[in-house]
Amino acid sequence: MAGRVKQTDIEELKARANLVEIISGYVALKPASAGSFKGLCPFHGEKSASFNVRNSPAFYHCFGCGVGGDVFKFLQEIESISFSEAVERLADKLGYQLSYEEGSSDTSARTRLLAANSAASEFYQQQLQSDEGKFARDFLVSRGFDEKAQQRFGIGYAPKGWQNLLQHLNGLGYSTEELTTVGLVMASDKGGYDRFRGRVLWPIRDANSQVLGFGARKLYEDDQGPKYLNTPETPVYHKGSVLYGLDSARKAIVKSREIVVVEGYTDVMACHLAGVETAVATCGTAFGEEHIKLINRLFGSAGTEPASVIFTFDPDAAGEKAALRMYSDTAKFNALTYVAAGPEGLDPSDLRQQRGDEAIRLMVEARKPLFEFVIRHRLSKFNLNDLESRVAATRAAAAVIADLVDPALKSAYTRQLADWVSLDVSEVSSIVAGVSRNSVADRVAPLSKTPVTPPRQDDPQSRHERQVLEIMVQHPNFFKPLEIRRIAAAGFTNAEYQKLISVMARSLDSIGEPDWVTVLMQQDVELVESIRALAMAELPVRNQGELERYARGIVKAALMQALLREKNDLLAALKRIDQQSQPEAVAQLQQELMKLEQERRSLM
Repeated sequence: MAGRVKQTDIEELKARANLVEIISGYVALKPASAGSFKGLCPFHGEKSASFNVRNSPAFYHCFGCGVGGDVFKFLQEIESISFSEAVERLADKLGYQLSYEEGSSDTSARTRLLAANSAASEFYQQQLQSDEGKFARDFLVSRGFDEKAQQRFGIGYAPKGWQNLLQHLNGLGYSTEELTTVGLVMASDKGGYDRFRGRVLWPIRDANSQVLGFGARKLYEDDQGPKYLNTPETPVYHKGSVLYGLDSARKAIVKSREIVVVEGYTDVMACHLAGVETAVATCGTAFGEEHIKLINRLFGSAGTEPASVIFTFDPDAAGEKAALRMYSDTAKFNALTYVAAGPEGLDPSDLRQQRGDEAIRLMVEARKPLFEFVIRHRLSKFNLNDLESRVAATRAAAAVIADLVDPALKSAYTRQLADWVSLDVSEVSSIVAGVSRNSVADRVAPLSKTPVTPPRQDDPQSRHERQVLEIMVQHPNFFKPLEIRRIAAAGFTNAEYQKLISVMARSLDSIGEPDWVTVLMQQDVELVESIRALAMAELPVRNQGELERYARGIVKAALMQALLREKNDLLAALKRIDQQSQPEAVAQLQQELMKLEQERRSLM
């Protein structure tokens, strides 16, 4: 138990702290009146700045929600920590050595956990340079990241042994209990073992460069774990409120008022190395409310300078769905939202490796407004050379425009759509007006709070869909991520099951992790009971062998059904085309049908 910090130390810390500088690490502040700075309040949502900070006297106050206090109060509130932890956090920031009334030099539990993570990061970086670490170094170089890049991002390597890190940190005075709490060690009756073994690791830091956790990628074929394994939720690491790369990107984001959100650690590295130093990524979870709040704090008030949030999505059905999900939250940003898609579906890491740094910069520069991306993707599914196809394409895109709340934006996109499909604006306006807002909400908001009809247990189709979901929840590694996306895109007949598989499809970064079920439950409170029921369902198997046969059968049946629905969609499109005047379109559809048939036969 740590002793009480001496009052003289607390007063000295408060005197030394530059409150404006401390708060600027969390909130974008701009000069207001003499000696005063202003920004958006981090404690309640607002569009115009009412959060004021002064150094003399050192105090902050929000005229919107009434919060206020000194530097310790701010750290307590923003970090959700105790007063004593706030004192120790500030001492860490200022490099000040605290003394205690009882003569103890112990630090708080949180401070020790952060220190353990820092020591682990140093250990992993040293191991990357070892003989065993050569395989990891070669892997990184093969992906376009040389030694300089490895050092820049603090990449490390976890050796294959079971207790390498545990023994090293025990030797530095950290207990096994502490290392288990911070997620570095797994508990066992034999004294615990390293969570990360035989993997390349990325340290995940906060905006102040403190190591909160790690992301680890497997390297060896005999590793039976998931491709990516992240630190679980701990007292210092909450993945829903962390953005990887923010420690490196924060200054560039604040200066340029632009942030690029990519999907993975190597994508962040590729962007930064290519000169796009505003890139960040979520850490094994979907982009959510806390991420939006974090970005808004970085941008501050809108003012006269526009801010931009640029998402990178694959140019496919999954990318369209991701874009639609993000659009539902666009009103929460103090910024304009865009989409940047790499050519041929290449993610930033592959794009840089295949086409160089300039390709990354061009991808970001060629960004499109988020809704334009979605509409154009809808139109790309149609041949716009004949009137019937243009009308069908208009109906598909109208379903997107109809969901716009801003009348001016809806009118502008209606006129733009009319130009894209070569129809009169009045005709397009009529189609948009005729689209049911309820049906649009069902399509673009798969997690709608509208009650759904419970599935019939005697319906063979519903029974099959439930079996698919049971395997996805209990044993997700039997499915490949692309298979889950494909099955979700094909859709389920039951609305509740469709909600569930949509949740899984957008949580794939966490697939196979120990907290996979918890991750799913956190996506929608109304689905918690359904997910729990799937997780607890008894499967018709008695041993591992039977489980593998059963699961493979379920996977195969699900893919066969997805292929069948894709085939029916293509056949319907083929019927709508004039085969005499559009031989090329017919040939293309027939070729796609042949590919589906070949794929179907390969599954038999």
